[in-house]
Amino acid sequence: MRSTRPSLAVFALASVLALTVTACDSGDTTADGRASASASAADTDSDGKIKIPDDIRDKLKEHGIDIDKWKNGAWKNWDRDDWLREADQFVNPIIKNLWNPDRMRDAEDPDQRVDTNDLSGDQGVTDPTPAAVTARAVAPSYHANAATAGKVFFDSPEGTMVCSATVVADPAHPGKSNLVWTAGHCVHAGKKGGWYRNVAFVPSYNDAGHTAAQLENATREEVAPYGVWWGDGAQTSQQWISKGGATGGDGASYDFAVIHVTPEQGGDGKSLEETVGAALPVDFNAPAVPKVSTVTATGYPAAKPFDGQKLYQCQDRPGRLSIATSDPTMYRIGCTMTGGSSGGGWVATGSDGKPALVSNTSIGPVTSGWLAGPRLGDVAKSVYESVSGKFAGQ
Repeated sequence: MRSTRPSLAVFALASVLALTVTACDSGDTTADGRASASASAADTDSDGKIKIPDDIRDKLKEHGIDIDKWKNGAWKNWDRDDWLREADQFVNPIIKNLWNPDRMRDAEDPDQRVDTNDLSGDQGVTDPTPAAVTARAVAPSYHANAATAGKVFFDSPEGTMVCSATVVADPAHPGKSNLVWTAGHCVHAGKKGGWYRNVAFVPSYNDAGHTAAQLENATREEVAPYGVWWGDGAQTSQQWISKGGATGGDGASYDFAVIHVTPEQGGDGKSLEETVGAALPVDFNAPAVPKVSTVTATGYPAAKPFDGQKLYQCQDRPGRLSIATSDPTMYRIGCTMTGGSSGGGWVATGSDGKPALVSNTSIGPVTSGWLAGPRLGDVAKSVYESVSGKFAGQ
């Protein structure tokens, strides 16, 4: 869900920067904001310091980024004109140790709430508002009980933000996926902005289910036991880029994104899927809403009464929600999860009879009580296949 509130977390940038560069061309009106394959990582010179190849430095400068200035804090410059001018480009250099436990704990939710008055009128098929379903806490360890779930952290003009996300299978790399599914508003601001920065995924965040007080002195390994994975490619729908808004449900039917990730610390050669031991298939041909018996939504709700540190789930039979007659009908379930659960996966029995991702949390009402997510169809499939295809040879 999306409504932004700034975080005042103070941090120091690490002096070492590893580099991954991508560019997304969102000019394709039939598909979506495009993800390009990543440039090769920086080499190390004889004294062990990161050496950025000249061709990568030149590529970054084409996008208005001086890598030395960027790692020393230039990424915090959100000049509106520059941000909009670069809106077609997803550039996400890895800054090692930027996402420390304090920044992760203090990140706010980009909460998208919808005034229920926005849902009146001739908007297609909308079922009665569902009864609220109380979110239940997932028992730790989260890795044992929800291995594909995690958090996406990112920086926006409003501050340090957080969403939920899901590890999904990659058809180009069976059993070795590095793909993460989340909401479009967790990577791109929509029609009035551009791509967010420092986008990173933490699987099984706070795996032991510690309280916020306990996490104040937690190590990075306790908060992120399976590592921090930086986005080196991302794509959302062109519909979200051109229509998406901070409130009101604009673009919500196309509010999904796929991120390709790489380990911050170089890793041990294992993919994200191998590291966490699971990845969900995505069903782009799920049954129509009335034929789905139950959906389970998973996420880390951060807005009150939650604090974003623990994993929750809601299970309900979905109904239909239509924001606009020209857009696909969305799934809607009763659920008390709040902002921060945005982007979290919705799992149902897929068309093959097995559990599959069929949606993600996009919007909810101002007073909570229900969540809605897009039904994944051809546009979502295009986004997914594009990111998978760009990294197929790597």
